[in-house]
Amino acid sequence: MGLFSTAQTDLKRWRLIESLSDLVKAIELSEETPVLLFKHSTRCSISSMALSTFNREWQLSEEQCPIYYIDLLKYREVSNEVARLTGVVHQSPQAIVMKGGSVIYFASHGAIDAESVENLVV
Repeated sequence: MGLFSTAQTDLKRWRLIESLSDLVKAIELSEETPVLLFKHSTRCSISSMALSTFNREWQLSEEQCPIYYIDLLKYREVSNEVARLTGVVHQSPQAIVMKGGSVIYFASHGAIDAESVENLVV
């Protein structure tokens, strides 16, 4: 396990995206409720810091906005498909919020802010 592994961050409330099918289901769910996709590099200290901070600050329930975690090193194909389907150029770390099947927010690196997302979706 690497220095910046996800073991440092609690992922219990995250839904894992491990396949293209999982990604499609998340995007389909965005038709009914806002969803957040978080692309994370397990080898990057900036990504680990952003994930940890976001996880600590996130206050919404699963019903208000499901949050999805994508390990972009392990699931590169899925990460690439996120960029293709959303039109959002790949960054890491990256948070993308979809509602009604469309992107309503995206940010990367230090600009990822849980409060900004929460204000958009409640």
